[in-house]
Amino acid sequence: MKKASMTVHPDFRIGPISKRLFGAFLEPIGSMVNGSMYNPKHPTADEQGMRRDFYEALRETGLPAVRLPGGNFVSGWQWKDSIGPAAQRKTHLDMAWFQYITNEVGHDEYLQWVEKIGAEAIYTVNLGTGTLQDAADCVEYTNYPCGTWWSEQRIKNGHREPYRVRTWCLGNEMDGPWQIASWEKDPRGYGILAREASKAMKWVDPSIETIACVSSSPFLSHYPDWDQRVLEECYDAVDYISLHHYHSAPPDLSAALLAGYQAFESYIQTEIALCDFVRTKLRSKKTMMLSLDEYGSMIRPRGEAHLGLSGRQTLDMFNLFTPSREYVRHDPDDWSTRNRPFGHEMAQALGMASTMMVMLRHADRLKIGCATGGLGALCRTDREHVWKGAAYYPFTQMIRYAKGVSLRCETVCEKTDVPGYAIDDMNQYGGFTDVMTIQAAAALNEETGEMTVFVINADPEEDQELTLDARGFAGWRFDEHIEMCADDSAVNTWERPDAILPRKSADARIEDGVLTVRLKPQSWNVLRFTGER
Repeated sequence: MKKASMTVHPDFRIGPISKRLFGAFLEPIGSMVNGSMYNPKHPTADEQGMRRDFYEALRETGLPAVRLPGGNFVSGWQWKDSIGPAAQRKTHLDMAWFQYITNEVGHDEYLQWVEKIGAEAIYTVNLGTGTLQDAADCVEYTNYPCGTWWSEQRIKNGHREPYRVRTWCLGNEMDGPWQIASWEKDPRGYGILAREASKAMKWVDPSIETIACVSSSPFLSHYPDWDQRVLEECYDAVDYISLHHYHSAPPDLSAALLAGYQAFESYIQTEIALCDFVRTKLRSKKTMMLSLDEYGSMIRPRGEAHLGLSGRQTLDMFNLFTPSREYVRHDPDDWSTRNRPFGHEMAQALGMASTMMVMLRHADRLKIGCATGGLGALCRTDREHVWKGAAYYPFTQMIRYAKGVSLRCETVCEKTDVPGYAIDDMNQYGGFTDVMTIQAAAALNEETGEMTVFVINADPEEDQELTLDARGFAGWRFDEHIEMCADDSAVNTWERPDAILPRKSADARIEDGVLTVRLKPQSWNVLRFTGER
């Protein structure tokens, strides 16, 4: 059995943990809006056609925030055509995802749905085809109390009190060549637009905060130069920058999934360094914070990949001009083409948890996180049912226990290398070296007197004996070791929702403040301590 060691100490502080670090992302593609969120034919549908079973299950998770309503979709969405009586709303073509947007779920429905699940809305305005005035009007409609045209329209439409949306994204992935009205070729132009939009929106409501886009993928050839040129124009007018990253691993190289933490680490560290460089260059006193508001870590089959592009993405790579492609009108009651089979469930739960631990390790600068598959991770759905998938458990444990202050975990363990690979033209990796087989993050909640260490044993074959030195927490008590592992063929379904479940382990022992615990191969582990408040 392999051996590893770790030291956690109350003085190893990284920074305060934001309540919005473990949120989710919502966009009307697939079945997430049309089917899971909205289906007026569902037995549990409320007066707005929203599925009660779905939003009640999400409310129980304690999900803190949801970024919505997109996504690529929002760069062509006209929010003003989605308010008022449903019969008077306009149907448009969604050029991002080649679907009809009927606006049955509109601006108010999105925000009221977030209220129903008890979360905070992080709203993305259209700075693609939309204008600065549209963005300011959206803040006025949403947040201004009364007495103006747009605030009175909100009241007329049935929501007397302001929604009080605090956080606003200034467009979506504005450097992506796939984006409607992309600013790929003009970072300075987008930076100026973000600056002016942020000013106008804050003049409508001075209490809000704004998030500017930087490069939407570290794979793009203009990263990170594009980011710097944007920030030099809008640094003092915005409060966060928006990071997006999707890590993919092929089924035949499973070790690559849990090596992906290095890609997230590198991306976050680069953006922090870039922000601090711009701060110094502009002689600013403000420290820019980060929002990782789209992310995912997944198993994906290898596709066709053209090597040597060095991040250069041409329009023909995105199948944007396929003559045979037709716009689809989705029926929220019809899942025949949109109910994806679930697979590699335990592995993908570990991939999500590994990324969340990276976020926790950067809690001093990373303040908002929105998992792209977060809603599905917290609540699996099909046409009739809801249930808990494997990712539900690490996700909710992070929401529940990762509070207070993030602590550094000094870890000594075996390391491994993962060779380079390509998934497609976009997702290409040069390989990962010195990959930790023990990945960890910790949180100290001094208000409740709790300390929690989250640990993944990434080794696919062997147990590891972990020796955790917690002598710095003198007088504290070790409470429990929660572990979760399963064969990769195991899948939680409506018929069998308990194929993958966490359980309490009785193997751990502690002596003189040093905990010894056995970690199973490719397992998720939560180690909990309590002490004085």
